[in-house]
Amino acid sequence: MNKIWISTITLLCSVLLSACNDLSNQQTKFTVSSSVMQDGGTLPKLYTCDGESITPPISWHDAPEGTKSYVVIVHHNAPEGIHTYLTLYNLAANISKLDSDLSLNTEQVTQGINSINEHTEYAPPCSKGPGKKAYTFTVYALSDLLELSDNTQVDRATLLKAMEGITLASANMSVTYQRGETDQQHAPEPPIKSTQPMPQDNDSQRCQVIEDSIKEAGFADSVKVTCDQEYAYVKSSTYPDHPMMTGITGTNEQVPVPAENYAAPIKLHPQKATEITTIDAAVGVAVNGVPIYDYSSQGELSVNQYDASHDTLALGQLDICGGHSGRGDDYHYHVAPTCMIDAMKNQGSDAIIGWGYDGYPLYGNENPDGSTIAEGSLDVCNGQTDAQFGYRYHTSTKPPYIIQCLVGEVDTSELPRVAPLSGDTQGIRADLKPPRGGVDDLQYITEEDGSRSMRYSYQGESYFTTYRASEQGEQCYDFEQKTISNEGKIETGTFCRGPQMSDQKVNLKK
Repeated sequence: MNKIWISTITLLCSVLLSACNDLSNQQTKFTVSSSVMQDGGTLPKLYTCDGESITPPISWHDAPEGTKSYVVIVHHNAPEGIHTYLTLYNLAANISKLDSDLSLNTEQVTQGINSINEHTEYAPPCSKGPGKKAYTFTVYALSDLLELSDNTQVDRATLLKAMEGITLASANMSVTYQRGETDQQHAPEPPIKSTQPMPQDNDSQRCQVIEDSIKEAGFADSVKVTCDQEYAYVKSSTYPDHPMMTGITGTNEQVPVPAENYAAPIKLHPQKATEITTIDAAVGVAVNGVPIYDYSSQGELSVNQYDASHDTLALGQLDICGGHSGRGDDYHYHVAPTCMIDAMKNQGSDAIIGWGYDGYPLYGNENPDGSTIAEGSLDVCNGQTDAQFGYRYHTSTKPPYIIQCLVGEVDTSELPRVAPLSGDTQGIRADLKPPRGGVDDLQYITEEDGSRSMRYSYQGESYFTTYRASEQGEQCYDFEQKTISNEGKIETGTFCRGPQMSDQKVNLKK
């Protein structure tokens, strides 16, 4: 009898031990990791208030069966209590990662408040005092969604209480960060907010990155960069060293005229704005110094609805290089600057081809690592989150083709416009319009005498606009033209970039 009981107890213990081991294995294999840091390692400065105040990318693996949602919490055990920097809940079961700067929509996740400023945002670590501080990233796998009242202020304690009884497993990753003396000198006082600018010691770093992007592309001879504490100024003539105007049918009869000393201001401390910005002007600049516009031929865009009637590419208004001349006889891009890209020394997918005025970089049609950009990955401004810069724009073969709007904070009063040609007292270049049906055989060439001409034909007749440097002043040009808009009259005049000239006259020839 004793032997039977001993055998039964032994078998029962074996079964229970096996079940415990299975449960332990199921729980311990659930892990959280990151592409920019590792458990026990260091939190990169980029993701703190001393950097760009954005969330680091994390991912999790091997969640237990039956997982219906996830909760993510980032906290620090401080002497005075627990500091919470991020709370996310009801992440969909098919989500297994968070990209840098939280590229999730409200259907996939709900954000709770942090304990630093009690806002529904990421509060970047910004603790004072000497020594390393530990920050823990925890992902909880739940067997159900959390049902919380809309009036509830959801913090860490609220989430932990609500998760009782439905937590299948959790995974942690702890990292440390130690602030240097320079960082502490520039640190803002609490409350911490995610919109804090980078400290001054990063001015030169970002300035150097912008300058390097131009040097690596091979345009340092024609494009210069100077910086102050707020902006990197990309200075150029906006006149590229590649073919222009070739392939245009829907010409507006404007010609490319240099705009010497054009200075494009790129923010050194980019921060996500609460609202996107659209403008009827340049939104950025290419690394060859040529301004970048959205795809629209005129006016501000409705960014959520593509408008083919104003698509410069679809209307035949762009040359084979992705640009054309605007109302100020200024050359700029509306889509990917293909000729510039072909001329770049660094033609890899990791090459920066331009900068938005909000301070975020522009890449080509692929991710920097060479991978294909998944359908639907780009947001309404044609960009996505980026581990290095927090955010990046892309070009694309489909609308909106290039930067459509700016996601970062930007002072529109600081944004430059190429000064239009002055001295047009008779308005011979003021109201030029694309002719109906388009033109044929448009060419833009440099003549033997050094003048520059745009020549084309329309309904069997030849038209042209020619200009050359004038003796009347710097950045002044003598024009002669025969345009469709002005009924084929021969017209001449001298026009300049800059202040209006009171003594200019325009001569008309019948």
